[in-house]
Amino acid sequence: MELAFYLSGLVAILATLGVITGSNPVHAVVYLIVSLIAVALVFFALGAPFAGALEIIVYAGAIMVLFVFVVMMLNLGPEEDAEEADWRHPRHWLGPCGLALVLLGVLFHLIAGGDMTRVIEGELLTARAVGLTLFGPWLMVVELAGLLLLGALVAASHVGRRSNPLRQRRRP
Repeated sequence: MELAFYLSGLVAILATLGVITGSNPVHAVVYLIVSLIAVALVFFALGAPFAGALEIIVYAGAIMVLFVFVVMMLNLGPEEDAEEADWRHPRHWLGPCGLALVLLGVLFHLIAGGDMTRVIEGELLTARAVGLTLFGPWLMVVELAGLLLLGALVAASHVGRRSNPLRQRRRP
């Protein structure tokens, strides 16, 4: 389990560095997905399978779809379409694929080890405990985070909106 923890942590750090140093927003989103999956495997190695599943479903699934939608919505024009052909070059996808293969190897190591019940020190996180925490003392924080995400989506939509050339010509 310690090997899975350390390898997943290393992949999370490397993928996060790919997010920070990447110049293309689409590549940064792909690295961020790999990083979130690595953090989910860290949760699995620590004995919190529910937290790991939530990490994959909520963050790597739903929120990343929202990020990809916003990135696609902010596409600025034909010059970015010309760059799309270059994105398919192997130098762009070898990094995320290599890190994902390391995570796949860690997962197979965990499954093949057969001792899935052994964990690094910690207590089991259940759905009931998460629900009681989220709908108890942290309810306002969860609601404020949802409002913040909604506001960010509206702001990105407003910033990414192209001005209508016909509307500009009609103005005196």
